[in-house]
Amino acid sequence: MERIPILRMGEFLLVTIQVEMHDQLALTLQDDLSERIDATAARGVLIDISALEMVDSFIGRMIANISAMSRIMDAETVVVGMQPAVAITLVELGLDLPGVNTALDVERGMRLLRQRVKRR
Repeated sequence: MERIPILRMGEFLLVTIQVEMHDQLALTLQDDLSERIDATAARGVLIDISALEMVDSFIGRMIANISAMSRIMDAETVVVGMQPAVAITLVELGLDLPGVNTALDVERGMRLLRQRVKRR
């Protein structure tokens, strides 16, 4: 079964999506990520979607669900690297992704993640 790697970086988990997402892969990522947050007591999750050129409403909702699930498990989530076409598609689909923090790149995303975890 195809899986997206989840790397641990101290108190954070880093997810870099390098393949086009399909529904089953998104569901597997959600399950894998919840298990890793629990197993590592991660305080934050950074999801790099810079390789995604397109998203549909299901993938958009899965990003929002992953963020909500992470918050419930006491981990902040930041999504980085969103392509302009992806942002436009999400807006056109009417998805506002409540609770999803975003940054332009990994460096800014890590800085934002550290700030959000520190404020707790």
